[in-house]
Amino acid sequence: MKKINLDELRSWEGREEVREDRISLAPVRALSSTLDHNPLDHVEGGVLPPLYHWLSFLDLTRLNEMADDGHAEKGGFMPPVPFPRRMFAGGRIDYAGDLLIGQKVQRVSRIKSVRHKKGRSGEIIFVTVTHQLSNEDGVQLTEEHDIAYLPGPQNTKSLDTISVELPKSDFSRSIQPDERLLFRFSALTFNSHRIHYDLPYVRSEGYPALVIHGPLTAMLLADLGWCEHDYSSFKHFSFRAKSALYLGDTLQLTGKHIDEDIKLAAFNDQGTECFSAKAVLR
Repeated sequence: MKKINLDELRSWEGREEVREDRISLAPVRALSSTLDHNPLDHVEGGVLPPLYHWLSFLDLTRLNEMADDGHAEKGGFMPPVPFPRRMFAGGRIDYAGDLLIGQKVQRVSRIKSVRHKKGRSGEIIFVTVTHQLSNEDGVQLTEEHDIAYLPGPQNTKSLDTISVELPKSDFSRSIQPDERLLFRFSALTFNSHRIHYDLPYVRSEGYPALVIHGPLTAMLLADLGWCEHDYSSFKHFSFRAKSALYLGDTLQLTGKHIDEDIKLAAFNDQGTECFSAKAVLR
């Protein structure tokens, strides 16, 4: 493995990328049906549900420019971090207004920071990317993504195996993702990361089973909070991945009201909180 040159990686800070797209009705309806809603509830001019902007600005990397893991080769917009594994670690989204289905939108992306940390499992490089989405009325959404890069295979010995009781919640939902759900979500977001569909590759990274997408888990939690509160618009949504969720896990999705915040979480079969989120309604 190449030695980390943090100064070189930090030279990517401030790099920008601008893309334009249109919020298309067809993928919105396709994701809605994938989340077990009536797709015909969505029409041109309707308000885009929380996190559905992830269906736009897809990474259209050519096949011969992809790395072995299914992502684009690093060193273009993203810095060339020498660690092989990457994880969708968390994010924060602030809504100034609504995006509407059918609108033309622009996204300005910027590398905000590159940080080196040492965690329980070893070294980690965090790359934080900011996105601003605008329509003809100005900026409607500001987002930060934290992408974690890790060396070597996943250490499955550290995974919890003792079942614990879930904390009390105000509302909840149970779901067991299967291959169909992972396939659809990968297709809709044009995500070719092999940990979500290629079992031999998954095992080479040290995971025991196909990994459930972090964005999918965030989407399920946002959907839970959105539906529970009569499809109200969000003012803020943030999330953090704590450990991987695997195909075969029954996800226990929970929500609790704490002052103006809606605290959300996803637990695995052992009752371990693997994903946390917070929503604030307008």
